[in-house]
Amino acid sequence: MIGSYVAVGDSFTEGVGDPGPGGAFVGWADRFAVLLADRRPEGDFAYTNLAVRGKLLDQIMADQLPRAVELAPDLVSFCAGGNDILRPGSDPDEVATRFERAIAALTAASGTVLVTTGFDTRGVPLLRHLRGKIATYNGHVRAVADRYGCPVLDLWSLRSVQDRRAWDTDRLHLSPEGHTRVALRAGLALGLEIPADPEQPWPPLPPRGALEVRRDDVQWAREYLVPWIGRRLRGESSGDHVTAKGTLSPDDIKVRIASVA
Repeated sequence: MIGSYVAVGDSFTEGVGDPGPGGAFVGWADRFAVLLADRRPEGDFAYTNLAVRGKLLDQIMADQLPRAVELAPDLVSFCAGGNDILRPGSDPDEVATRFERAIAALTAASGTVLVTTGFDTRGVPLLRHLRGKIATYNGHVRAVADRYGCPVLDLWSLRSVQDRRAWDTDRLHLSPEGHTRVALRAGLALGLEIPADPEQPWPPLPPRGALEVRRDDVQWAREYLVPWIGRRLRGESSGDHVTAKGTLSPDDIKVRIASVA
């Protein structure tokens, strides 16, 4: 019976790829908050989403961690380090050392800390070559979770997100259905009864020809890959000038979901 929840992280937890009204995003954490709130008496649940897209682990620790510790909720979800792993030359062992410092601070202040692994990127063209680094980092995340008694939201083994319909057109962020499946998987990680199976099979897709696939790849590279590389070269972040969503009520989230359903 979790009465308060704080979500900490980057674009994944902010909900990029799951658009809501007014240019905001919904995302798995907001959807998960609704699952948690539905188990409480009406009005007896507090939720704050501190996540901001593009943030590195140290930025999350500096900007979001103190607020999460101050709020001292029953539950914190912590997903961070992924943007560090994407950077050339990054060391997953070193990133994991800093990750553990964050978990130590959070577990001292909150009831439960839910940690997340990275996705298996075998089907993501831009990230396929980083699969080994991500797997190494995941191993550290699991080890830290064991040491601090944290439940694990295991995204690597979530087979349903290997379908391209689980991903937004940028191929880097989840689609609304992808975020929904992660929210359901988070419920399973905490032992909750959930309304649907996150591994529910997708409807069959018609076959795609090689020309269609090639055309989609070229369009994706032009619209998303080139700008992404440009931001990296300029030292810019997609989260520059973005403010966290902050405190949201479950009713607000439901209205936002319904407006785009």
